[in-house]
Parts: sequence; structure tokens; C-alpha cells
Amino acid sequence: MPSPVKQPTTYDEQILKLRNRGCRINDETFCRKVLAQVNYYRLSAYFLPYRLPDGTYKPETDFYAVYRTHEFDRKMHSLLFTAIEDVEIFLRSRFAYYHAHTYGSMGYMAPGNYNPRHDHAKFITRIEREKENNKKLSFVQHHITKYGGDFPIWVIMELFSFGMVSYFYSDLTVPDQKFLAKDLYDSIPKKIQSWLRCCTDLRNMCAHSDRLYYRQFTSIPITSPLIEEKFVRRLYGAIMALKWLYPDRDKWNREIYPALYNLIYNNAGYIRMDHIGFPPDWETGLQK
Repeated sequence: MPSPVKQPTTYDEQILKLRNRGCRINDETFCRKVLAQVNYYRLSAYFLPYRLPDGTYKPETDFYAVYRTHEFDRKMHSLLFTAIEDVEIFLRSRFAYYHAHTYGSMGYMAPGNYNPRHDHAKFITRIEREKENNKKLSFVQHHITKYGGDFPIWVIMELFSFGMVSYFYSDLTVPDQKFLAKDLYDSIPKKIQSWLRCCTDLRNMCAHSDRLYYRQFTSIPITSPLIEEKFVRRLYGAIMALKWLYPDRDKWNREIYPALYNLIYNNAGYIRMDHIGFPPDWETGLQK
């Protein structure tokens, strides 16, 4: 028999529940405001590092500190999403350029231009779905009206999500993968594929405001030199994958890294580095 669905609770009842579990709340007005803005259920995930086996919280648990952890996570979403967007635009551009000059403007529609694992019917279905979902965009209407729905690769790539960009690269022929890995990153396809998977997951988490703090990531990057698993399976590993894919070294060191540095140090009293998998030498590791 499934358990009955929980009944709603008022903000005052939620505050009482937090206190009964051992959470220190010094300002009820502020607490009620946060619960109204964030949602008790969402905020409860940030209490995980403080939770004891019996469901109560550790003695030092403070509501304001948990709120600051949530705010750290929220700001991290925005920062990383912006950096991922730079990678996505870069890869769309370079993949489209290479493929167009290798196979022609419509070469992406030919199943023979991919590796044997490629599911071309699924690929075309995803493309048609993106056309349908974006049919009100002027450039989509233009290519439907003027070119009978044919989109050259540098146009169709504009409808590709980060996940589709990753999927596209993974389904290229091995020679194409090797060329792009070497040309763009002086690396090998296996590493690029792992970094793309990590950034796809990270991008989706940021887009949907999923918790990054105190989280084990399912996709982990292939690293060189090797990074200990306790670091690479946390947020640090995902950010490293993003750093390796980021196309502009100067911009990373001038804009992205300083923003990460400031965000971490401005919240140093409220977060723990092991909860995000940052090693002692993280400052050196995150510089490109």
C-alpha cells in the first residue's frame, strides 16, 4: 500500500517543524519570507549535509546558513549557464563549418556521414521536432517558405540544444571526431565526449535550477592529469569539464574564473569545499 500524500502546512507550521528538528532560527520574519519565496520542499534539500540518521539536524544547523548555501547555488547556476552558452555557440559554429566544408550544406541529412552506431531516424525525428517547436522564428519560417524546409547545417545547428550538439559529435565518424578533437582542443575524442556529457548534464541542471551543492554527479569527465574521484564526482569535476571545453582562455581567466573565485570567497563562511568537491589547489586547477 502506498503511503498517503502529505497534507499542506502553513509557514508557521514549517517553522515549527524546522525548530523541532534542531534548526536554529533567529529571525522568524526573515524565515517566513524565505519559505514564501523559495518553497520549503526545495529548501529542505539544502539541509541534507546537516541531517542526522533520525531525521533531526546537527546542533550547529542555522537557517540563515542554509539559506546562504541556497543563494550560493542559485548564483552558481547563473554563472555556469553563461559560460556553457559560450561553449555551445562555439561548438555549433565550428562543427557546422567543418561538416559543411567536408560533406556539403545538407550533408548532415545523409546517414552515411556518421558512425555505425548512429540512429539516423531518431536524429531526423529530433530535428523535425525542433523545427516544429521553433516554427514561429523568422529564420525557420524563411527556410520553410523559400527552401522547402531544407536547412543548411549552419542554420539547423542554431536549433540544436547542448545535448544535441553532444549527440552530433558522438555520432560523427571516427576520423571526423579525431580531427575536431585535435583541431579544437588538441585532445582525443574519448575525452571530448566525456566533457560534453558532463556539460550537457550541468547545463540542464542550471537551466532547471537543480541543486549543484552537495551532489554526486552521474557523468564524470576523463581528466588529465588524473583528479581524485572524491573531487571529480562533485561540482568541481563538472566545472573542470566546462573549463576544458571553454574556447577563450583569456576570457575564462578574465571573467569566468574571477567570478567563480569571488562567489566562493564571498560565501566561505557558509559552504564547505568538500561539499562541492573542491580540492586544496582548486584556485590553480580552475585557471585556464
